[in-house]
Amino acid sequence: MLLNKRISIGYFVRQIKFQILLIVLFAFVMGFLDDIAVFKNISIPLSIPALLGTAVSLLLAFRTAQSYERWWEARTVWGAIVNDSRSLIRLVKQFATNNDRETKIFAERQIIWVYALGEALRKQTFSNRVKEYLQSHQIVAANIPNALLDEHSNQIRKIAQEGHISDFKEIQMNEVVMRLCDSMGKCERLKNTVFPRAYSILLHTLIYVFAFLLPFGLEDSQLTVEIATTIIVPIIFIAIEKTAIIMQDPFENTPVDTPMTSLAQTIEINILQMIGEVNVPTKKENTNYYEM
Repeated sequence: MLLNKRISIGYFVRQIKFQILLIVLFAFVMGFLDDIAVFKNISIPLSIPALLGTAVSLLLAFRTAQSYERWWEARTVWGAIVNDSRSLIRLVKQFATNNDRETKIFAERQIIWVYALGEALRKQTFSNRVKEYLQSHQIVAANIPNALLDEHSNQIRKIAQEGHISDFKEIQMNEVVMRLCDSMGKCERLKNTVFPRAYSILLHTLIYVFAFLLPFGLEDSQLTVEIATTIIVPIIFIAIEKTAIIMQDPFENTPVDTPMTSLAQTIEINILQMIGEVNVPTKKENTNYYEM
């Protein structure tokens, strides 16, 4: 997630450098061709590129809004994961009052779950910490985060059968696990639902058609202004489109990602403090312009 206090312009420029180069080359070529008689006589009403530019602007506004909605939903879901992780451990502490070991088992598993979920969504190899936990507890599954939630449910059922908690308390604890499962499913939906490619191709094509028509609608007497306008306006459109593209996938291990690792660290610190651990890790100060 990008931070307000440090935003790297260089990162964004690198994302659109090839489009910028293409537009600049095109603008200069059109500017020099404009001195040739064949092209100099070609002129179209400025209202035509203006109308096309308006259409592109509306489509870009819709595209950006949809992309931001996906990004914000991902952030909202992870906010719910933070809250439900705290709630689960709080309920375990309140209900399993005679067994601190049970509380620590839930706490450790929940910490591993949030890290495993973030790494799975980014399609990263599990960290050594997660691997060691899975090996020591002999957890093997195609969907590791889901398997960890199953372990939560199994342990809740076990302590209920042993009479440590009542049926009502069992239901309350399972409700929190179900909410965690629901949040995981929402993340997987966002990860696996691809933004329609045809829409991107159409919008990108319209931007380049606009860039092609724009020089023919401008005054030929102002070559410098014509070239500058042909560069600046299409690049603004391309920059807005690229902003929408990099926001539409919030789990791709990029600077605009949902900060799952940072949130997992926050959850770990909160949970360890809740169960009374002494050696609680601290979050390192972030020196980058983003946090993961």
